[in-house]
Amino acid sequence: MSNDVKPLDPQQLKTWLLAAGKRDASAFRSLYHATSPKLFGFALRILHKRELAEEVLQESFVAIWNNAANYQSHLAAPMTWMATIVRNKAFDHLRRSDDAVEIDAEQFDSEVMNALQDPQATPIEALQMSSDAKALAWCMSALEAAHRQVVALAYYHDLSHSEVAEQMKLPVGTVKTWIRRSLERLRTCLAKREQA
Repeated sequence: MSNDVKPLDPQQLKTWLLAAGKRDASAFRSLYHATSPKLFGFALRILHKRELAEEVLQESFVAIWNNAANYQSHLAAPMTWMATIVRNKAFDHLRRSDDAVEIDAEQFDSEVMNALQDPQATPIEALQMSSDAKALAWCMSALEAAHRQVVALAYYHDLSHSEVAEQMKLPVGTVKTWIRRSLERLRTCLAKREQA
């Protein structure tokens, strides 16, 4: 593998991801080789330990392989979708670990923005994320992965409760409960951050 860092072509990634969804191992291998260095770096920024980042990266690619058939290109770019899986796995790992790592919210938010950044965007544009958006991103990261996904689908992708239930393969009642509880937690978290 060469050291040339080529910009990732979202169209090519989408083609590989959709093929992986049809169980094309060769396309999945190409997807892995193209994206794993960037996704590893992303996991490392959250976990700060190479062995943990490697473990999370492997778990993430198993999840990507298993969920590739559910990938919907109109909801998220391939790299954003995969980075979200890595991020959720990394946070799950942090929550499970006995030595819970203290996350520097400011640094984490800027790293996340840089990692998921549109390569054409300038650093100035990347930094123009409001403090409210940062607070919300931080509070969202504290939610359980499945709850965070339900809220994201409902509010960022503007899906109805029944569409979220269908997408997540959950009963509508569960989706409604998770959204209600998550919004309460977000409200509490945001209120605490305002007082800090």
